[in-house]
Amino acid sequence: MEHSAHRYGNKGELWLLSQSDLEVLGTEYTHVLKVVEEALIALRTGESINPLKTIVQPADQRSIGYSMVGRDGSSQTLGFKVVYEFDPQRNRDAYRFHSFIFLCDDSTGEPIAMMDVVKLGPLRTSATSALMARAAHPQAKSALVVGTGVQGQIALPMLLAALPGLERLMVYGNYRDGVKAVQAEVSRLYPQRQVEDVEDLQQAAGQADIIIGASGLTSKLQVHRAWMKPGAVAILLGYGIDADVLHEADYRIATDIEQMKVTCGDLCKADGSIPPVDAELPDILSGQALARRNPTDVVFAYNSGMVVTDVALGRYLAELALAQNRGVRVKLW
Repeated sequence: MEHSAHRYGNKGELWLLSQSDLEVLGTEYTHVLKVVEEALIALRTGESINPLKTIVQPADQRSIGYSMVGRDGSSQTLGFKVVYEFDPQRNRDAYRFHSFIFLCDDSTGEPIAMMDVVKLGPLRTSATSALMARAAHPQAKSALVVGTGVQGQIALPMLLAALPGLERLMVYGNYRDGVKAVQAEVSRLYPQRQVEDVEDLQQAAGQADIIIGASGLTSKLQVHRAWMKPGAVAILLGYGIDADVLHEADYRIATDIEQMKVTCGDLCKADGSIPPVDAELPDILSGQALARRNPTDVVFAYNSGMVVTDVALGRYLAELALAQNRGVRVKLW
């Protein structure tokens, strides 16, 4: 990768990449998986750094704001991400979401870009889920996604990129338009593949090797541990998987245990506790830990976003945008 001075703009300029700039870049899911995997592995080599997020919220919970800084050693990139949500509980009918990430080249000191994360966030989250699934159940033949929002729509295509041997694809959702969107996205990328619209969540969960909980906060029905067959993997990145799967699983993995403790409040017992986590994804990917002990283990995987993957994937998107001459530059400094 070239690192010449002022590669991303003239001195004093900041390159801005909007939602529309990032939507048309033609990202390749197999490459997204590679970028995210390399970023996670680099956490164990000492090249990458991923501190816990800082969170602020008023007493009435009308909003939530958090910020993260991270360094991706594989691409020599530093990133600062900020997120602000208004009405995060969706009880005021006034939901607002604003977020961006600012990237710097840590080999030259040059600012790279400030970009929207609406495209980036679902990409890195779905890639992380797919890496968890591939590690814990590489021979999986069936997958169920619970939820049809942005995360639900990208989950199955990313799973297929990681596990092309999947034969049966299922989706459960409360909104017809969302289900159709999931089916359309899979058909767009994999014209020969079809997604079943399942109505009985319990029956579908009992037949799935991989279950991804990608529902929103208002999810009314969730997968329970008793519904899952031996050897199944449940990956939670939103809602749609009950806390009893975490507490009664045979094996538990997380992207980051300490970050899980910060963000999994709704999964805790009444005393605020959660069971021990057996392994972290960076250790699994680097060959230092197992993704399961036995083939019949029911595995619970907690996918909490890690800023180091945002940084690495942001750098990948920036390189694509640079090649296509996207975005605008403003004189800032």
